[in-house]
Amino acid sequence: MNLKERLQTYLSQIARERDPYMATAGHFFVQEYIRQELAQWGSVEIHTFQVRGKTCKNLILNLPSLARGQKRDLPPILIGAHYDGVPGTVAADDNATGVAVLLEFARKFAAEPARYPLRLVAFDMEEYGLLGSTDYARLLRQQQQPLRLMMSLEMLGYCDSTPGSQSYPPPLERFYPNRGDFIGLIGNLRSLRDLISISRNIRKAGVPSQWLPAPYRGLIVPQTRLSDHAPFWDAGYPAIMVTDTAFMRNPHYHKPSDTIATLNLDFLTGVCEGLEMGIRCL
Repeated sequence: MNLKERLQTYLSQIARERDPYMATAGHFFVQEYIRQELAQWGSVEIHTFQVRGKTCKNLILNLPSLARGQKRDLPPILIGAHYDGVPGTVAADDNATGVAVLLEFARKFAAEPARYPLRLVAFDMEEYGLLGSTDYARLLRQQQQPLRLMMSLEMLGYCDSTPGSQSYPPPLERFYPNRGDFIGLIGNLRSLRDLISISRNIRKAGVPSQWLPAPYRGLIVPQTRLSDHAPFWDAGYPAIMVTDTAFMRNPHYHKPSDTIATLNLDFLTGVCEGLEMGIRCL
């Protein structure tokens, strides 16, 4: 099976109604599917947190670095993607695409480790206010755990090269292209060097990429905070969101029409390849 086929296989399992309250069976199925996929490559840690009496779960796989024998412990790169979806949609782009790439990274980096240890996290309850990532970022900060970088994979598969298909919060439209055919990287100032480096690697893989630094924890442009990287910005970590820009491009956002059929799997495959190259260069 090639990469595109593997991504399609992951998507076919994840893209189903999976709101934690309204579609509990689908939510549990996807949670178990992710756990089993990650468990092929190591021991899966479950980070539980409570939301109004409900126990929710972040699923975590730690992968060792290439240089395991090194005396100094390198801080991990945390790569996250949320697996919950809003009610009434199979949420293919939002965020089955991010989870599919996360699962592929588990396979790839277990076989050929990166220079840094990787911590892959499937976050729950993102759609209810970034609750899974907020709880986890708070825990890491309390334990004073360092991170080399946090990367949130948030909607990676929708592409439209029609002129005028891409919108922005003002005044960004003056500086960025009006075709929605690129993958966006948005990072805080601490992640600036990584932002540029990863963007360059994505372009090498043949996918257009644009990057945006967001000072002041993204508070100037609130749309830059709409994913699981934001709690890590708030906790002072270097963090990046990788995104197809959601509702600023994808007309199916949070709708029943957010299906696999609306995705561009060649685009998603290129994003996956480019990100892998970028992570290996860190």
